[in-house]
Amino acid sequence: LGKKPNFGDWRDYHLRIKGDGVQDLQRQFLADWKAATGEKVKGETYYPELSKGNVEFRLFSTDGAFLEKSFLDLINSARKSIIIGSPYYIPGEKIQKALLRARKCGVDVKLLLPFKKDHPLVHEAAVPYFKPLLKAGCEIFLFYQGFYHAKVMIVDEKICDVGTANLDRRSFTFNDEINCFIYSGHMISTVLSALDRDLRRSEKLTLDSLKKRSLAERVREGVASALSGLL
Repeated sequence: LGKKPNFGDWRDYHLRIKGDGVQDLQRQFLADWKAATGEKVKGETYYPELSKGNVEFRLFSTDGAFLEKSFLDLINSARKSIIIGSPYYIPGEKIQKALLRARKCGVDVKLLLPFKKDHPLVHEAAVPYFKPLLKAGCEIFLFYQGFYHAKVMIVDEKICDVGTANLDRRSFTFNDEINCFIYSGHMISTVLSALDRDLRRSEKLTLDSLKKRSLAERVREGVASALSGLL
């Protein structure tokens, strides 16, 4: 990662968890280990007593089920602001409509996405979603200083999600994902600071720039839209 000059450095967000919440990660790891190897690992050695910390959070693992609903619940709860960072934006009808509905109710909606793409057709599949968002007054920023790979959502500066799930059909349908919902203000402020830095290293997308797309780009977008359920 970062060694291909056409991508540059990968921009990502990661969490280090210490204390009591580690046990939840351990349980998920051992469940995945059993699914992959058939070996059931057990014993008190693997579950030591751990101290409680000062960050309130919840780990949420899925195999596609309920993930979309969890994101919808977050978006629908917004009263002031929604900031979403994702390497891919192929959300499907429900998430798209929820964001447009939030904007119609006066919620400030920002998307932070990569300028560069690391897979064929993913950018083209996202473009048809952009125009309705921009026309509604949402803001879309394209990160240009490397490849933006972070997956984050902050609602009203009160709830923050950092995890593995993308805003695409694969995460909502096929993939095993794990996300961390954070409720502690000082930790959310840390993530907001990272997002602010990345927004300053991004270019704002406009309706005018979308209108300048070539015929070839529009054809690729049509093909990508037809395949979006697999992207």
